[in-house]
Amino acid sequence: MRSRRLVISVAVIAATVGLVPGMAHAADPVAPVAPSAQGAAAPAVDLGKAAAPNFKTFKSPAERSVRKGLPGGKAGASASQAAGNPDLAIVLNAASTTAHALDLETTVISADSTLKVTVDWGDGNTDGMDAYGSTVLKSSHTYAELGEYTVKVTVTDPANQAEVANEFQVMTAGSDFVPYAPTRLLDTRDGTGAAKGKVAPYGSTRVKVGGSGAIPAGVTAVVLNLTVTNTTAGGHVTAFPEGTDRPTTSNVNFEAGQTVPNLVIVPVGKNGYVELANRGEAAVDLIADVTGYFTRTEASGYAPMTPARFVDTREGLGTNKGQLGGRKTFSTQIGGLRGVPEGITAVALNVTVTNPKESGHLSVFPGGGATPTASNLNFTPGQTIANSVIVPVGADGRISVFNGAWAGTDVIVDVVGYYSKDSKASFMPLQPGRIIDTRDPAWPYGPLRARNYIYTYNGKSPGDVGVDGYVLNTTVTNTRGTGFLSVAPDPNTIQQYKDGTAVFPERPSASTLNWTAGKTVPNLVQASSGKNGIVDYWNQGWEDVDLVVDIFGYYESK
Repeated sequence: MRSRRLVISVAVIAATVGLVPGMAHAADPVAPVAPSAQGAAAPAVDLGKAAAPNFKTFKSPAERSVRKGLPGGKAGASASQAAGNPDLAIVLNAASTTAHALDLETTVISADSTLKVTVDWGDGNTDGMDAYGSTVLKSSHTYAELGEYTVKVTVTDPANQAEVANEFQVMTAGSDFVPYAPTRLLDTRDGTGAAKGKVAPYGSTRVKVGGSGAIPAGVTAVVLNLTVTNTTAGGHVTAFPEGTDRPTTSNVNFEAGQTVPNLVIVPVGKNGYVELANRGEAAVDLIADVTGYFTRTEASGYAPMTPARFVDTREGLGTNKGQLGGRKTFSTQIGGLRGVPEGITAVALNVTVTNPKESGHLSVFPGGGATPTASNLNFTPGQTIANSVIVPVGADGRISVFNGAWAGTDVIVDVVGYYSKDSKASFMPLQPGRIIDTRDPAWPYGPLRARNYIYTYNGKSPGDVGVDGYVLNTTVTNTRGTGFLSVAPDPNTIQQYKDGTAVFPERPSASTLNWTAGKTVPNLVQASSGKNGIVDYWNQGWEDVDLVVDIFGYYESK
């Protein structure tokens, strides 16, 4: 059984560089400098404990053992021989260990006799073992495809011409993604999906996911673009599966007068609902748009990647140069470009609006599809704002972007990963937990310093097949100026940091979220763990900021 303990250690990297201040979504040139050796260990995140609700156990008692005589037994076998080993039986216990794997414990009840044991995993693969008498055998298996399987164990006693078999159904723990055309499931302003009217302070509302529209019952998690609007006081919203305890983490932070969107990936409750809690002192309106869901059958795996810029209207990258006009749409190719293969089903993006001339919203949808009523981010004049987006791609591998304002805006699109039938990583939701909070008095280094970064190490060995990426919510607060946050994998190994030979990483060009002075800004990020299991969080601004990072899940390869 593979260890499930993910030890996330954290370090602050100090670098003294002389740069001319400026606000941009791309990194400014910086001379390489050696990172400092200082660092601080963050509390360990025990994946086994955090993912416990998803790691199921399965059991089949001895009473379910089915006995039969061996076919083709020796002619003339005595009645006593055929009835030998009368107590022969099997007890089966299994437990999920990873997104695709499980451990099986086979308890054999038998007289002293030489036995042959065969495990049929239900996917065309079998394992054979030798045993003698009563014993406990342990074995493990990794399924290539998620789903439900019938595991059958057969024990044969040739000397006594006896055979017993026991079987049970097992289910893999991970989930894969099914894209869904952007659709509004909840809008408290007009009564869509819930009673019309604001969500009360410290109250909550539910959004129906499983069984809604073409979404089947029994989905494990959902991708929602959650928007808070008509706010009159500050607060935050927390999304969690209905019927469970509300976590202390946040998904969307807001201030009075703000309209704030943020993408959330959240498990779905047993009855198909997601709970949305308003943790503010005043009532708010909530909007939830679905763009996909997770299930264990007929779905797509995930492939994280180092964030890559695909569109920048300021430069003419990926589309025509110049602002996207009011009520206008552009389409851009994703599949088959810059390391993204053809044949993908959906893409994970970070979409940024900058220099908008008036208030409006942006909608991202599959290329060639109809413009949805669902929105991905909302903006005001002159605002720079980003939001994560997971969206299906058209049959030709393209996506489209619609500007819902009546005047132009610049649009930037960074690709952080993609979903496809060939991708290897499956989603494992966690009990949400906070892994970084630079405001915490126990944090020894204070705010995330300007032009510097914090890294987190997940304990994964280089080349190890396992955790490929993380679903995180990053929040920047106590901001003193303008800036943006970048999240990217680190090229160094943890050993290089320990022995002082790490090099200063190349400053990322892609942005995760943008801020201005005095604002608290959240954004979901699907961060690749890279080759060495280290993720960097860069303050690309010129003043210190506080950083909060919450973890909601991870992607694990087969």
